[in-house]
Amino acid sequence: MTMQKLAFAVLAATLSAGALAQYDGPERSYKQKPEPLSLETCQRCGTVESVREEKRKGEANGAGMVGGAVIGGLLGNQIGKGSGRAVATVGGAVAGGYVGNEVQKNANSRMVWVTEVRMKDGTLRTFEQDGRPRWRSGSIVRVRNNSLSF
Repeated sequence: MTMQKLAFAVLAATLSAGALAQYDGPERSYKQKPEPLSLETCQRCGTVESVREEKRKGEANGAGMVGGAVIGGLLGNQIGKGSGRAVATVGGAVAGGYVGNEVQKNANSRMVWVTEVRMKDGTLRTFEQDGRPRWRSGSIVRVRNNSLSF
């Protein structure tokens, strides 16, 4: 055997021994699937009663209220004469501020998914999330940190 062949054989044997030393056997080469959730064995589980999408109003930062008050005040100022004009201006500003605030909240609204879950103890709990959930009515879910999981 030449020196190159001998060196190659030693290298191959070393690499094979290293690979075998790291082998854990077939029982550790895959992860076991978790047991499906069961109301009998899970204390923090419940059954989904309903899943629906709802609109939530957004936050208002005051810009809508100020803009609405200005426009309402200007429109109110166009009505009446004397003290009646002053009352109409103030009333228009108040009404415009309210309307402007509501318009801004609607402009900043978002859709959420609401899930109602009947817990094992019989209570009904409600959970919200931004994305469409993977579960549906009849699914068994677990409550963790005030959120749901399959």
